Amino acid sequence: MRIALVLFAFAMLYLISYLLNPYSAMWVGYFEHPPLMLIGEWVVTLFFCVIISETSILINTKLNKRLPWTKKPINRLFTETTLNIASVLFIILIQNYIFILMNAYPEDGMSSMEAEIVNWHWSVVSIIVALMLSTIHTGNHLIHNWKNSAMEAAEHKLKAAEHKQAAVEAELQALKLQIDPHFVFNNLSVLSELILEDQQLGYNYAENFSKVYRYLLVNSKKNMITLEEEIKFLNAYIFLLKHRAGSGVVFKIDIQEGFYNLYLPPLTLQLLIENALKHNKTLKDNPLKITIESNNNLELVVSNSFIPLERKVLSSGTGLNNIIHRYKLLCDRVPKITSNPLLFSVSIPLIRL
Repeated sequence: MRIALVLFAFAMLYLISYLLNPYSAMWVGYFEHPPLMLIGEWVVTLFFCVIISETSILINTKLNKRLPWTKKPINRLFTETTLNIASVLFIILIQNYIFILMNAYPEDGMSSMEAEIVNWHWSVVSIIVALMLSTIHTGNHLIHNWKNSAMEAAEHKLKAAEHKQAAVEAELQALKLQIDPHFVFNNLSVLSELILEDQQLGYNYAENFSKVYRYLLVNSKKNMITLEEEIKFLNAYIFLLKHRAGSGVVFKIDIQEGFYNLYLPPLTLQLLIENALKHNKTLKDNPLKITIESNNNLELVVSNSFIPLERKVLSSGTGLNNIIHRYKLLCDRVPKITSNPLLFSVSIPLIRL
């Protein structure tokens, strides 16, 4: 970077000097000078550029610590410009003094007026180059700071996303833990009654219950599951319900074949069925009708006929709240609940991965 700045300053010194006054005495017969004289001038100019460049870097570095751009930009601009101009004039003064001591003044052969014009011309060009170097340092510093700020912002966003993900996973885990007792206690009570009435039926019920509960243990740890797996579980679960509610409940499942590879939170359908059984009568002559069907909005609609209990059951809303909460954490769609005196319905979004 420093070598590039020195070469840039060297090129700009000659280019700007020529462009400002191509007819200056300095350029008259310039390339007719002896090669050694030209090489000597270029070496001196290159050394001059090194001093200007390093001085500009030093000024910029010191001011970045003591007077950053972010605090007082106007003061910083004025201070850096003044210091760069002063340093260039001081360097030129020292250079001229050395030339006089060495009796090697480069303007020998020119009139005093021409020599003075060349000196002023060179001073102005040197100041312009120094200010250009200062601008490059400032731009590089600001870009570097911008990159660091952007990286820090990205890191903060990443950390925030990680914290949010951790919070979501913790909340999901807490919601999953609500499912186990909800399912287990209802079925254990039925199992104990069946064993007393019919040991073989109780054994079959226990076998199916163990299959269902094993499935629950494996899949309740997941955030989402395919509809196909959920329906397989539901069929086993309905077997248990038929012995629990008898002919007092009737199921109808009508789902399009293409929906089975979509996803939903595990045990969603089981919770909705439990909710329907909890709040409605299951009568043989007027069975509770529970329908699960798909629609054109990539949803499952779980509906049940409304046969309210004579004595309303106090409900904490854990089942429905659990489902809605899990959907809020997993996607941007949530279940929709509709109710009228004849029908209670919940539309469950299906998720594509």
